[in-house]
Amino acid sequence: MEFPDLGEHCSEKTCKQLDFLPLKCDACGEVFCKDHFAYNQHRCSSAYKKDAQVPVCPLCNTPIPVKKGEVPDAVVSAHMDRDCKRDSAQRKQKIFTNKCFQPGCKKREMMKLVCDQCQGNFCLKHRHPLDHACKGQARAISKAGCAALMRSLESNKMSHNHQVLQNSCLLEWQKKEKLQT
Repeated sequence: MEFPDLGEHCSEKTCKQLDFLPLKCDACGEVFCKDHFAYNQHRCSSAYKKDAQVPVCPLCNTPIPVKKGEVPDAVVSAHMDRDCKRDSAQRKQKIFTNKCFQPGCKKREMMKLVCDQCQGNFCLKHRHPLDHACKGQARAISKAGCAALMRSLESNKMSHNHQVLQNSCLLEWQKKEKLQT
């Protein structure tokens, strides 16, 4: 009993524990132990002053302002009866709206992937001109580009596309050769 004035007793009527590190409630100003410090644990009568909650309408997802002393449930209910704009919640915006133009493909993308040559919108799989049999303006392919294209087509075993592209590469290369001579 060397320090009789050290610490304080909990203000909760059922507790009265001597606490050497008491906590003071910022709403009511009374001193409590660690077990009764929260507003709801000591049934704080001034908790509404510090308890700042902004309820959100479940129908339109907008925050509803609540004045001090008002019951949040009653304010939200009044909002739902009067001001609520339910359409915005019911009308969910679709994210994947850009449909692929490739016949037979049903994929949709979040953003447009427009082909530079034919101006069509395609999915990630068909975005390159060679993947969607582009009918736009073909750019000249170099001899090295033709060789790389042939190797990739041979490894993928695409027989019909392989023949068509091989013929177009050869024709393109022959035109270049004639122009140079």
